[in-house]
Amino acid sequence: MDCNPGGDAAWDAVLAHRPAEVRADVADRFVENGITPTGVAAVLADMGDGLHAAAATGDEHWAERFGGPLAVALLAAEVSALAAHLNSRASAVRAIAVGGLLDDFSAVTIAARLGVSRQKVYDIARGSAIGPFIEHALGGSRA
Repeated sequence: MDCNPGGDAAWDAVLAHRPAEVRADVADRFVENGITPTGVAAVLADMGDGLHAAAATGDEHWAERFGGPLAVALLAAEVSALAAHLNSRASAVRAIAVGGLLDDFSAVTIAARLGVSRQKVYDIARGSAIGPFIEHALGGSRA
C-alpha cells in the first residue's frame, strides 16, 4: 500500500476477518476514500448500528458524518464481510459439535433436539472444516 494511514498492522487488525491475501486491496479502497482503520473499527465495533440509525433518520445528509455515500457503502460492505465470517465460524463450530454428537446418538435423536431433519444433521456434520477464523468476534486475531 502506498498511502496507508495507521500502517499495515492497523489494517491487518481491523480486517482480521478477511483473508490475508485480500486485506491490502480492501484497505486501499478505504484509504482512497479517506477512511482510517479507526473509522472501520468503530463501525465494526457496533456491527453497523450507527450506520443503520443514521440511515433511518431520513436526513438527506445522513451519510456525511461517515464520509459520504461511497464511504458508507464500503463500511456497510465490511459489516457484511464480518457477519459472513462470523456465520461461517459458527457453522464450523456447529458442524464439529454435531459430528461429535453422532458418535453417541442417532441422527434422529439429534434432529429432534435441534429441530431439523435427520438429513440436515448429516449435512451439518459434513461441514466440519475449521479455520482460519478470528479468535474474537470484535477485534480478534486469526486462529
